[in-house]
Amino acid sequence: MSTTKIGLGLAALGRPDYINIRSKNDIDKSVAAFKMNATQVLDDSYQMGIRDFDVAPSYGLGEQFLLDWNTSRNHKDVSLSTKFGYTYVANWEVGFSGKHEIKEHSIEKLNEQWGVSKGLLPNLKIYQIHSATLDSGVLTNDAVLARLYELKEEHQLKIGLSSSGTEQVKIIEEARKISFNGEDLFDSFQVTFNLLEPSTYTVLKALLDDGKTIIIKEALANGRVFRNDSFQNYVEAFDYLETLSNKYKVGNDAIAIRFIMDYLNPNLVLSGASDSNQLKQNLKALDFKLTTEEVNTLKSLAVSPEHYWEERSNLEWN
Repeated sequence: MSTTKIGLGLAALGRPDYINIRSKNDIDKSVAAFKMNATQVLDDSYQMGIRDFDVAPSYGLGEQFLLDWNTSRNHKDVSLSTKFGYTYVANWEVGFSGKHEIKEHSIEKLNEQWGVSKGLLPNLKIYQIHSATLDSGVLTNDAVLARLYELKEEHQLKIGLSSSGTEQVKIIEEARKISFNGEDLFDSFQVTFNLLEPSTYTVLKALLDDGKTIIIKEALANGRVFRNDSFQNYVEAFDYLETLSNKYKVGNDAIAIRFIMDYLNPNLVLSGASDSNQLKQNLKALDFKLTTEEVNTLKSLAVSPEHYWEERSNLEWN
């Protein structure tokens, strides 16, 4: 049986616009409404048994929402993770036309963002480079890497990275080479992996065998696992997902999450739910198990990484 846990990622809870396929667009996008909803989802998720929560400074006010919730609730049994390297610049402007977040993997940005993120201690367990890339040079930046190792030692943190794009495997392989005093710097890898984009399977299995923590994000492919007339290329996938949904009496989301659990068995799959009902539906993935034949059929629905990431880059913020 899978030992995968489901955690909550706050990417959609902390900012008014997000790269996702929203099922409803008539939501209140005020800061007050978002904070109230985020706090409610955090409380509900804890009541539903979730203990792992992931955020980043670029998730709008998501990190502040988690800080406030963590401080006020004072739970002793939660595991929090956050990141450094992206800054949210849309300033809560709905429909903001420019880039909503700016990447900067510098030592200055690390120290600046750590100054806020350390408020999540002692429940902060994993600290990550946000969307590490080969181009940004962060994996060869000695000052950043040494500072991360310093934080690891001082606060008993796991140091991790998140990755996106067609070079996820190369990024992970480069990160695995980095060590201090004979000890791997990176203990945790947060990776995009889903039934449409499972190209990191082999390297993730190797990492799991090495005892590393594997966190899966974008399990629902930014909403592309749900039937949508804009994605005619996925009709076969929609049909099969709905067949399984009917069989197990759950939504396509629970099938997509369960596929990851039964195929890869990572440590954690993040729900990107934007409300408590979505989260409840996601958690139904814990209530059944797919057959080997079903897992194999779902594997056959994968597309090329190049197609997947090009399509994702064309999704609109909404």
